[in-house]
Amino acid sequence: MAQEELIKLFDAQKVRVVWDDEKEKYFFSVTDVVAVLTDSADPKQYVKKMRSRDPELDLSWGTICTLTEMTSPSDGKRYGTQSADVEGILRIIQSIPSKKAEPFKMWLAQVGSERIDEMIDPEKAIVRGVGYYRAKGYTEGWISQRMQGIDVRNELTDEWKERGIVTNKEYAILTNEMTQACFGVTVAEYKELKGLKKENLRDNMTNLELVLNMLAEVSTTAISRSRKPESFSANKQVAREGGNIARDARLNLEKQIGETVVSPLNAQDKRSLEVQTGDEVKFVKK
Repeated sequence: MAQEELIKLFDAQKVRVVWDDEKEKYFFSVTDVVAVLTDSADPKQYVKKMRSRDPELDLSWGTICTLTEMTSPSDGKRYGTQSADVEGILRIIQSIPSKKAEPFKMWLAQVGSERIDEMIDPEKAIVRGVGYYRAKGYTEGWISQRMQGIDVRNELTDEWKERGIVTNKEYAILTNEMTQACFGVTVAEYKELKGLKKENLRDNMTNLELVLNMLAEVSTTAISRSRKPESFSANKQVAREGGNIARDARLNLEKQIGETVVSPLNAQDKRSLEVQTGDEVKFVKK
């Protein structure tokens, strides 16, 4: 279910934004962003001219933009509105010769430079990730598990790419299959249990949940490399099987501790996410 809101940019000017639960992304009104950055009296006409002077942008417009229902500021009615996610908006901003767009362009250039450095020296990405989680207040033990989980996840997504999985929707479906098999709940149900909306589910998992999630992902990767599934349905089956391996481990652990590992805890209390040996396990009673 999409939820609409407004964000402020540059003093009092506002941009309509919709959060899409299914895609787990924010979508920004393209005309609102253009109006803010250009002060154009007719942002729709500005968009047409912008596309005409940037053939590459025009060719990819159908991929960058999508129609999203948003409330019109003029009459209060809802209409299909050209919108784009963060990546798409950044691409559009590249084609706007406006001083107001310069901070966005500089940020984009900085991010691009950082990513290139990290490709040359992957350790920099790890250091950056550790610093991010430390700044957020996570414990060192939890950070260690999370960083391992990121590495495992990257190996899985690389394997899926080898199997022809290319769209975010396909990744989401496979992840959901694996998560449901492992934890007995869908990703959406899991996030609802933890009281999440746009937040990353893994950033709100306990260290026990992270370990089991890693087991599901590394098992899925290993099975996929062995079996080399050629169809999407075959990849779904592999994802379920990988999740089932972690499910068996989860059920065995839950039998030993007398509690379910599927926890409502979230990152609002970051220290509680690291379950220590001998601690009272504050999970949901079975």
